[in-house]
Amino acid sequence: MTTQADAARLIVRALEAEGVEYVFGIPGEENIHFVDALQDSSIRYVLVRHEQGAAFMAEIYGRLTGRAGVASATLGPGAINLQLGVADATTNSTPVVAISAQVGLDRIYKESHQVVDLVSLFRPITKWSELAPSPQALPEMIRKAFKTAQTERPGAVYLAIPEDVESAPVPDDLRPLPVNVVRTQDPSPAQIARAADVLATARRPIVLAGHGATRARASQALIRFSERLGLPVATTFNGKGVFPDDHRHALGAVGFMRHDYVNFGFDEADVLISVGYELQEFDPVKINPHRDKKIIHIHQFPAEVDDHYPVAVGVQGDISRSLHALADAVHRRFEINGTGEKIRRMVREELEQGRSEDGFPLSPRRIVADVRAAMGREDIVLADTGAVKMWMARMYPTYEPNTMLVSNGLSSMGFSVPGALAAKLAFPRHRVLAATGDGAFLMNSQELETAVRERIPFVVLVWEDGAYGLIEWKMDLELGRDSNVRFGNPDFVKYAESFGARGYRISHADELLPTLRKALADDVVSVIAVPVDYSANLDLTDKLGELTGPF
Repeated sequence: MTTQADAARLIVRALEAEGVEYVFGIPGEENIHFVDALQDSSIRYVLVRHEQGAAFMAEIYGRLTGRAGVASATLGPGAINLQLGVADATTNSTPVVAISAQVGLDRIYKESHQVVDLVSLFRPITKWSELAPSPQALPEMIRKAFKTAQTERPGAVYLAIPEDVESAPVPDDLRPLPVNVVRTQDPSPAQIARAADVLATARRPIVLAGHGATRARASQALIRFSERLGLPVATTFNGKGVFPDDHRHALGAVGFMRHDYVNFGFDEADVLISVGYELQEFDPVKINPHRDKKIIHIHQFPAEVDDHYPVAVGVQGDISRSLHALADAVHRRFEINGTGEKIRRMVREELEQGRSEDGFPLSPRRIVADVRAAMGREDIVLADTGAVKMWMARMYPTYEPNTMLVSNGLSSMGFSVPGALAAKLAFPRHRVLAATGDGAFLMNSQELETAVRERIPFVVLVWEDGAYGLIEWKMDLELGRDSNVRFGNPDFVKYAESFGARGYRISHADELLPTLRKALADDVVSVIAVPVDYSANLDLTDKLGELTGPF
């Protein structure tokens, strides 16, 4: 029986069989055979500067493509550094396969150098976490890892590969397993009939589209459903773009920390049609505080249990097919009332106000308006966690699925810069911009070097206020004062240039839009520092607090 050099090459062959294009990671002593084997494969190894960045890259790649992104690390501290991105992927329902080295089986059972029970550490933040006990187990375990990660509800999985397993010889006839794809099912006719009965007596139903609708590529079916029945559609922050914001039935995104314009659409509704919505995206208490709405839950898996999300009918199956079937079963059309148009008008007016604001530092509204003017309809913006996310997610008009990305499951800071790198790899013809606060930027800014070295161009727009702005906002709202939120910053222009990127500083409101256009057109790695005036934060929450309905 002939043998291959080692099991590492079998792992790489299995990754190739799964269609893996990139592995994001940092090598260590215990996985050098795996990293070396990648050199002779079709897979591009992207050497990063921190394992957390590798995990975020794998997450955004998986989110945009639907195929599990792969992050790799050594054992111990390297593997532990993957955990934030891995947890972010699971809570954002995104497929990721995280692979790390582990000490050899000859000493894993005892106290020894760098021995940590990694499988147990990863288990609460993954769909499946396991250690490969032998080279013979690798084909089955890798196939299971990808199948588990990619099957609804998607999430992260973790595999630990002991050092002596990775380097062990394997029989030549040990091969990767064939890839089988789990197919979605048609909805039950009985479920469709029950949902149609609920809508037959509804007065003002409203649709809430979430991240699951994006994953299911249900945008066209959702538009047809809305137009056929005359229904207004709101999205979650994670669902932005699955229903275009320039459609006459669009209400915008729900998820702001206060009662926003779009919430008034839910206040008036008696039936909530949830399409691909998952509860970790947005607390249902904010749209069903009195538990009085009938809920039709359309998804590929059952809804999570929540006191404020009592499901009247659950329609399980392919989301597009479910929407088509329900539209065909409902023999009435609803009339869009004036609330939807009032909501759309208020959002438009706020954006138009931003375009005309010329103060310095810039208002958040002006920054959002200029970003929208600079980006194409299919270009991709990643809005990092913080005050940036609140302004971008509620105000940035989004027209295509997966073109405005936030973390709304775990809401991790620092994902946007590594995520932008992965987004550019996933869609190289689309322009990519990471919008981030100065606090989040410095959490993973070292990945600028990765992007420059790997020649992966994107633009980073740093909203600079020298503080953790969202926490300051929250403190001022609830406590009337803030503390321990302010910090100093480097010169971001020099900082970018030190990595070999281009740096820009905005010194007047009229400079932002042309600078954005130039940086995006240059097709290199660029950092733009824009001072922001967050006094608009409290103005906004005060204004929303004074709003009364119905509209």
